[in-house]
Amino acid sequence: MAQGKKEEGMALREKVKAQADELEELSKKETELTAEVTRIMMTIPNIIDDSVPIGKDDSENVEVQRYGEPVVPDYEIPYHTDIMETFDGIDLDAAGRVAGNGFYYLMGDIARLHSAVLAYARDFMINRGFTYCVPPFMIRSAVVDGVMSFAEMDAMMYKIEGEDLYLIGTSEHSMIGKFIDTITPEEKLPMTLTSYSPCFRKEKGAHGIEERGVYRIHQFEKQEMIVVCKPEDSPIWFDKLWQNTVDLFRTLDIPVRTLECCSGDLADLKVKSVDVEAWSPRQQKYFEVGSCSNLSDAQARRLKIRIKGENGNYLAHTLNNTVVAPPRMLIAFLENNLQADGSVNIPKALQPYMGGTEKLIPKK
Repeated sequence: MAQGKKEEGMALREKVKAQADELEELSKKETELTAEVTRIMMTIPNIIDDSVPIGKDDSENVEVQRYGEPVVPDYEIPYHTDIMETFDGIDLDAAGRVAGNGFYYLMGDIARLHSAVLAYARDFMINRGFTYCVPPFMIRSAVVDGVMSFAEMDAMMYKIEGEDLYLIGTSEHSMIGKFIDTITPEEKLPMTLTSYSPCFRKEKGAHGIEERGVYRIHQFEKQEMIVVCKPEDSPIWFDKLWQNTVDLFRTLDIPVRTLECCSGDLADLKVKSVDVEAWSPRQQKYFEVGSCSNLSDAQARRLKIRIKGENGNYLAHTLNNTVVAPPRMLIAFLENNLQADGSVNIPKALQPYMGGTEKLIPKK
């Protein structure tokens, strides 16, 4: 233009404008395609461990070992809510009026027992070298995407309307999220944490009669354990984690067994999982009270949880396991410690958390 070549200058100006418009369109397309690639990648499941048994669903899980002798007493074991009601310990009707189905009021001795079990589980894990933590009970969508699959999120999580926040379904979510986008020196590993939190779950679908009462509910409390470690250490920590749960239940006189989850019962991000099941004298079978999982680097890859080593940075492995989750755990506790006269024995390990009480006496 300065040289008087107006037509040539205007043509160049139009060309630059067209290129800018094209670049803007391509940038939008790039953002859309990147999001689509990420969405597809997030649906790809983890590669399961070679030791995992192949099976279609949880009916083909494999029993590994039993701990304690399962006993069926010669007197009737009532349904767990009926046991609680003899202590004036539960009010489902009031909870239904206040919050709807899937909620409960625990009262008196049963409420105290509930809190005592959590306090005992907390100290049990602290004594095993874990750092105690009370985490956030809500997490952002970026953390949700990092810790679980889309299918799990839809089935479990409650979304806070109008905000980028979800109520946690387990404290594992916020505990693993604690390490999002971090680089930890090798010498600080492993990081072993035990956490308390309430948990909130949709629990979609129809459930059988054995899952009424306080077995499958929308709100409960849990003591959890998580580990962030080097990849070569995760198999060792996996065995340590589920053993912690077994040991805790045995101190409360509850027989348990471990069950190896087959391929068809593994969530997308898990490479290996063991369920801990407690004995139910009333049903004369075991039922799940905890689940231990090794997710290898799946969560670490999504959340950028890295380790700083001598030869550069690499992805950590993450593991999680239930320490104890009342009120479901209370079902096993009440059934296994119920006496013929309707009283409930308090094992020695739990008595300090119950003010020295050795036995609960029914009020009805």
